Amino acid sequence: MMQSIYATSFDSKSSKKAVDLEHRRKLNFNISKYNAVVPKGKSQFPDLNRVRELAKNKKWEAIEHLDLYLTQFEEQITKRGAKVFWAEDSEQALNFIGDLCKEKECKSIVKSKSMVTEEIHLNDYLTSIGVESVETDLGEYIQQMDGEAPYHIVTPAMHKSKEDVAKLFNEHLGTDISLTPEQLTLVARKNLREKYVQAEIGISGANFILSDIGGIALTENEGNARLSVSWPKTHIVVVGIEKTIPSMNDLGLFWPLLATYGTGQQITVYNSIITGPRQPGESDGPEEMYVILLDNGRTELLSNAKAREALYCIRCGACLNACPVYKNIGGHAYDTTYSGPIGSVITPHLRGMHDYKHLSYASSLCGNCTEVCPVKINVHELLLENRRESVVLGETNFAEKFAWKMWKQASLNRMLMNQGTAPIKNWLINKMFKGWSNQRAPLEFPKKTFNQLWKEAHKK
Repeated sequence: MMQSIYATSFDSKSSKKAVDLEHRRKLNFNISKYNAVVPKGKSQFPDLNRVRELAKNKKWEAIEHLDLYLTQFEEQITKRGAKVFWAEDSEQALNFIGDLCKEKECKSIVKSKSMVTEEIHLNDYLTSIGVESVETDLGEYIQQMDGEAPYHIVTPAMHKSKEDVAKLFNEHLGTDISLTPEQLTLVARKNLREKYVQAEIGISGANFILSDIGGIALTENEGNARLSVSWPKTHIVVVGIEKTIPSMNDLGLFWPLLATYGTGQQITVYNSIITGPRQPGESDGPEEMYVILLDNGRTELLSNAKAREALYCIRCGACLNACPVYKNIGGHAYDTTYSGPIGSVITPHLRGMHDYKHLSYASSLCGNCTEVCPVKINVHELLLENRRESVVLGETNFAEKFAWKMWKQASLNRMLMNQGTAPIKNWLINKMFKGWSNQRAPLEFPKKTFNQLWKEAHKK
């Protein structure tokens, strides 16, 4: 079976980035800032382990009864005038947005940070139908200006230094290359304020779906999401169905957890609950609100009893910051919307095991991702489960099967293991397992077998 084009691309990109010392320096510098503040955020919890356990149980409850909670959400939010659209895949979601743009004669859209809109490639689609889509989150704004996808779930431009951003603004906006980060932010703010006024439609994601009250929860540090959802006449929410939590009361648990593990804060600066369009007697807000509940492979993951746990993810990005592989190769090498350990778990299920099984092998299995997960997802075990599932589905070639069969036979036969000298066995095993030694140090047998060492020890 031939390797997928995505696996080939991953091998190429990761090999280049792994030896790019300047890239690694920038990435590790920014992650070190994160590592310095997260302990401060964690200090707000007297019993952090209990809080994480409770959060996991809440997500278990939501995912196990997802159909009931989503139906409840739809019933509640439609009572206040919002309209809910169930999208089975990205094509349905995009067509729905395209039809709305046509109906509203929309020329311009402002968009707050949303990974799920990256998942369906919304900006590319809007450009193809002649609608300007402007990212209003500063990191996303920088990435859009540079023609790049987000690099990190929480910090889209994590791989860029302040000098990189100053150079980018100079090239695209004509600003002085010596501007400070604060001055660059003011330039972006000035440009974006004009876009809010012009836009006919505002698009957002949602950090959480609140089933009991029929609302969505947004958390941010810049205020751009509030402007995006309240200034234009039409607000469109695109959200994955797994973002559901049972009750608004659970936000007291999830908002601080997401803030701590995402940015090291006790709570983010702006936290909003949106329960529909502008109501009679209210002075602001959109005239219309549409919520697109996106499946796009999530029910396939839901039907997998062992992998279902991955849907508990609250997109804090902590596992990326902890992963030694991510810290060496960066976010773009993965060629996926969701990179790092959690991306390696869910992408093969959302986009196909054949094309993306290689991501489940892009791990040291050190378990650091599981250790830092705020909702205690067993990430490294799910990576192993993906590997097992890919083999069960026949996603292995003849050479790999044959090599492992020979390894098994030899391992179970002590006489075979004792045959030959260490140099001969080293040569043979490294010829057989070329795929292993291409990216790692060669396999090496000890000079003496266990049997020999045992006999020598007992003779003494």
